[in-house]
Amino acid sequence: MVFSPGRINLIGEHTDYNEGFVFPAAIDLGIALAIQKSASNRSCVYALNKEEMYEIDLSNLAPLKDGGWRNYVLGVVGELAKIGITVGNFDSVFAGNIPGGAGMSSSAALENSFVFALNELFDLQMEKKDMILISQKAEHNYVGVKCGIMDQYASMLGEKESALLLDCRSIKSQPFKIQLQNLQLVLVNTNVKHDLSESAYNDRRNVCEKVARLLNIQSLRDASESSLDRIKNQLSDSEYKKALYVLRENKRVQLFSEAILNKDYTSMGKLLYETHEGLSKNYKVSCDELDFLVEKTKSMDTVYGARMMGGGFGGCTINLVLESAIGTFKTEISNQFFEEFGIPCSIYDVTISQGTHLISDN
Repeated sequence: MVFSPGRINLIGEHTDYNEGFVFPAAIDLGIALAIQKSASNRSCVYALNKEEMYEIDLSNLAPLKDGGWRNYVLGVVGELAKIGITVGNFDSVFAGNIPGGAGMSSSAALENSFVFALNELFDLQMEKKDMILISQKAEHNYVGVKCGIMDQYASMLGEKESALLLDCRSIKSQPFKIQLQNLQLVLVNTNVKHDLSESAYNDRRNVCEKVARLLNIQSLRDASESSLDRIKNQLSDSEYKKALYVLRENKRVQLFSEAILNKDYTSMGKLLYETHEGLSKNYKVSCDELDFLVEKTKSMDTVYGARMMGGGFGGCTINLVLESAIGTFKTEISNQFFEEFGIPCSIYDVTISQGTHLISDN
């Protein structure tokens, strides 16, 4: 049996595909998977939450049209086969408690649970850093999402009570103990997901790549505000603001790590608010629901900081809240959100936890 967690990201959004810095952590919500070898000529996977069974023919691996969760599993087995690793047939069942559409990376947790479990079951002797690349390629080639490495990395390699300052160029990380004393991280889920069309995502990537080309650098990771200003006349106002956001967000991630070391929670909160402002006004990936939730916290003395978390256009905000006031915070924010939008939000307390691991049977 294996447990593979979802993840949060403390700070550092849309910096991963610019070879920048992110600050994720594994959480105590995730996917549990039970698996055993099978003598059958088919592999069986049962999705307990959905009450759906799928049989895999290991000799015929290809993505399914509208395959949903099945493509994540097929992708892991298929990507192992591409590098010459064949596995035997297996029977498995999995279930999870990561809320869908909340931006906590249930997809990475599912991929990681299978690649880790197959590695154990068939003694493939893969390192965790090899496994996350299999998970990422499964998502690229079987699901069709050209994701960065952050989600798989945080889910697989997360450390209990620590967030990981991850360099998306070197794919190396440094753990930072998150000791918030009398504060707690709280997620507020808008329960909405506005259409993040492929064109909107591609536009942002294209802008970042265009600016990097104009600066003759590998990625915006290598840019400075002064170098960006030198080519400002070659960019539209919108393009300039998007690139400026990425540059400043990379700096904020570094400053956030210093604030953690100094236990400077006021600065941590201020950086969260600055990130949200940049995502909303410059990068333009927020929405009314997310902006509303963040704005409402600014009048609450018990909230140190808040921002939207994830790709944007819906999902969650992450909030740094005084532990003694969490009950009041939940009531106030829920009532205000319902009054404004006529739909309920969902609220989760999360604990920073260990990455993908075997579940003890004792």
